[in-house]
Amino acid sequence: MSVTHTNERPGTRAVLRHYHMSASKARLVLDLVRGKDVASALEILAGTPREAASVVAKVLASAVANAVNNDGQVQEELYIASAFADEGATAKRFRPRARGRAGRIRKRSCHVTIIVARMGEPELARLRAARSTDGASRSRRVAGSRRRADQQSHAHKREVAREEAAAEEAAAEEAAVEEAEAEERAPAEDEASSDATDAAAIDATDADATEADAEAAATSPEDGDTPDDKPTPAAQAADESGEETTD
Repeated sequence: MSVTHTNERPGTRAVLRHYHMSASKARLVLDLVRGKDVASALEILAGTPREAASVVAKVLASAVANAVNNDGQVQEELYIASAFADEGATAKRFRPRARGRAGRIRKRSCHVTIIVARMGEPELARLRAARSTDGASRSRRVAGSRRRADQQSHAHKREVAREEAAAEEAAAEEAAVEEAEAEERAPAEDEASSDATDAAAIDATDADATEADAEAAATSPEDGDTPDDKPTPAAQAADESGEETTD
């Protein structure tokens, strides 16, 4: 049984050596993107929260750049043919512990290797069909979103127009009510003004009467004299003629 060694696998590779991370942590991320096309792999790595995701994304970008610039490949036709992480040198450090002992600390490292290659014709045909389907569905989604946005805009405009019409109607009703109240207040104000005029005339008449009484009192005879004491003209004439008058 023939075995294909890692350095004999076909494709364009990029290697990151002596990265300060354990190989097991890097393998967890490499298992997510192995066998994926480059675009899907980059999307997966962008949504992965692990630290190794950014490192693997950089190595993948380097492998794609090598394939495009050195081998004349097309980026859209590449996929991750192989991805693996080998253990690198392990630095040993020690920490003092109780009773004179020392605790060993292993600072591990790894070598990350990514190999990209051109997909076969069946895979390329399926990928183009999927992308065309995705593009058509995306176009439908965009058209639907725009249509919903237009509908919401029209609905908002209609709602604003209804609110403005209701406000104008309410203002017209308030103006009509104020006009009716003004018409109702007008007769009462006229009546009040006429009553005030009559009251002023009565006051003026009373004032004239008071002045007349005062003048009459000033010209009246002194106390003890009455109008009956004054002789009438007939009595004066009788006295002058010597005739007696009878009452």
